Amino acid sequence: MINTALVSFGMSGKVFHAPFISTNPDFHLVGSWERSSKNIEAAYPGTKSYDSYEALLADPTIDLVVVNSPNDSHYAYVKSALLAGKHVVCEKAFTNTSAEAKELDELAQKKGLKLAVYQNRRYDADFLTLQKLIKEDEIGDLLDVQISFERYRTTLSPKKHKESVTPGSGLLYDLGPHLVDQALVLSGMPLAVFADIRITRKVGIVDDYFTMILYYPGHRITLTSGMVFMHQLPGYKIYGTKGSFIKNRSDIQEAALIAGIKPNAANWGEEAAEDYGTLYTDHNGLITNRIVPSIPGNYGMFYEKMADAILNNAPVPTTAQEGTNIIRVLEAARNSAFNKRVVGI
Repeated sequence: MINTALVSFGMSGKVFHAPFISTNPDFHLVGSWERSSKNIEAAYPGTKSYDSYEALLADPTIDLVVVNSPNDSHYAYVKSALLAGKHVVCEKAFTNTSAEAKELDELAQKKGLKLAVYQNRRYDADFLTLQKLIKEDEIGDLLDVQISFERYRTTLSPKKHKESVTPGSGLLYDLGPHLVDQALVLSGMPLAVFADIRITRKVGIVDDYFTMILYYPGHRITLTSGMVFMHQLPGYKIYGTKGSFIKNRSDIQEAALIAGIKPNAANWGEEAAEDYGTLYTDHNGLITNRIVPSIPGNYGMFYEKMADAILNNAPVPTTAQEGTNIIRVLEAARNSAFNKRVVGI
């Protein structure tokens, strides 16, 4: 078994990591570093609360460290874990700069350790279903792709690190990595980026809205996110030469996890029929449509692949190079918004 420890047992640890680690037979959840409240031992009897990161890294039984702390600490914590001889899963955003990301990738390779970035939204029901349609050639060549992650919240998040003026804060580095990762999975690195990044709420002090256009030789991908969308539009609008797929963003996993439902529950990740997307197809001028049942979402696929990587030397689920590419796109987006021009990558 892969003895695993978390850097934090806040929402990320409680909701997105511990449930999947604890229910996967290849992993043993050893504990977490907890700075003030000591909660992991009550939530997972038999686990341990470490008083410091140094104590966690000094534990020779730990094989894998999950760095799920605020963005501005990722680089230092991942580097320390790699130097201590631990495999690492790092939450998104991987690092604040692509130079930092490249350095960590090189260090992991030098040490012969597995380093992965936690891009769980690859395993949303929405995105899994879209990829299946593309693989089955229901969409054809992509012409225009629009992916959005919209919310409505006029107050600041209680998670102060997300909306304080610190490196890696703001919506671009919070939800941006999810959207950019999905774009890169679909189409690879773009040729160039144009972005509009703004503060739209009166209480905001860091960016809470962005739109970016990723340029490819034959198509464009538009990514949008913001905190002022009182009515959310479809999260996925995919237009191709053979078909178009329209779907609301409706993966149920996060809500289920927050409610305390474990990922080994029956019917995990299955969406309600009213949340299924619609595929439109042109048959010699006659446009028809059909409802497409969603593939169940499963964030557990990330840890299944991570176990295979550590135990069998298979590829990690999201490589450090892929994480670096995401940061490169975010850096180009910031450059574009600041200079009000298209920026090549």
